Amino acid sequence: MSPTSAGRARSGTLPEPQVQAMFDRIAGVYDVLNSVMTAGLHHRWRERAADLAAAGPGDRVLDVATGTGDLAIELKRRVGDGGEVIGSDFSERMLEIARAKAPELTFEHGNALDLPYDDDSFDAATVGFGARNFAELATGLREMERVVRPGGRVVILEMTTPARPPLSWFFQVWFDRVVPLLGRVAGDPDAYSYLPNSVRRFPDARGVGAAMVAVGLRDVRWILTAGGIIAIHVGTVEAS
Repeated sequence: MSPTSAGRARSGTLPEPQVQAMFDRIAGVYDVLNSVMTAGLHHRWRERAADLAAAGPGDRVLDVATGTGDLAIELKRRVGDGGEVIGSDFSERMLEIARAKAPELTFEHGNALDLPYDDDSFDAATVGFGARNFAELATGLREMERVVRPGGRVVILEMTTPARPPLSWFFQVWFDRVVPLLGRVAGDPDAYSYLPNSVRRFPDARGVGAAMVAVGLRDVRWILTAGGIIAIHVGTVEAS
């Protein structure tokens, strides 16, 4: 990564092609580092996001920015053999790992800002730890809202910055020191500078909720968990 790109990584901003390349690079260590950084709790958070999607047997669900597919796999448990879950991501290397983990699911290359699906074609759409990587949050949310039928749900699972000590102190130490150290061990320090800083520049829970309302979602609400580090938002697509 060039010095200019490294500086952008530390600010939590990168052009879309560089974000895509970054996730291709770290795909092989992504699952392991996720488990280390969250003490394995990310699986529980994905379960709660799947609960809020309210997907049931026979439903069709889209998981945007699916990464290595963990949220898509959790959703498949809800929709059963008669349902369908599609995982979409712009990192082909991430998708390769997802396909190896769950060959029974459909994983497709796609850009969250221009989803290749028809209007009203899913019963729910989710994104887990990927919304902060959208080059334009409003556009990504608008696309998710577009492809979900009226009455269906849009769910966002994302990290957020805690505002109050002592958790805010812990967050600062963890993300300023421990996470970049893990990145150096993994061989990609710039990526693991970008990731925590992308959390800092992302809107807080209230801001994400406002962005969801702005694209037309209704009944928007959110849950803060893990002491305020994790926010799970849900909104309903309004009837035409």
